Amino acid sequence: MMKALADPQRVAILRLVHGAELPAGEIASHFKTTRQAVSQNLKILTHTGLIELRQEGTRRFYRIRPEAFADLRSFLDAFWDDRLTTLKGEVEAKRRPRHG
Repeated sequence: MMKALADPQRVAILRLVHGAELPAGEIASHFKTTRQAVSQNLKILTHTGLIELRQEGTRRFYRIRPEAFADLRSFLDAFWDDRLTTLKGEVEAKRRPRHG
């Protein structure tokens, strides 16, 4: 998932489909790269579970999978919570009066 998010075009695709389900052609129209390159990125995002595909006849529609981002957020929160705890400890240590 993290590797999929490392590509700027994939992040841009996620932003496009964040608010609405869009057909592949409309997604591709937002980029200067080839439709094949966009299609490859859509496959990667679908494979990683960040977006889902719905087919209607010959058309392909993509939308974000909110549950995938909930899982990702849980994963990142574990690291964030550890860092906040460490930071809190350091701040509290600096606030303690020094006797000596």
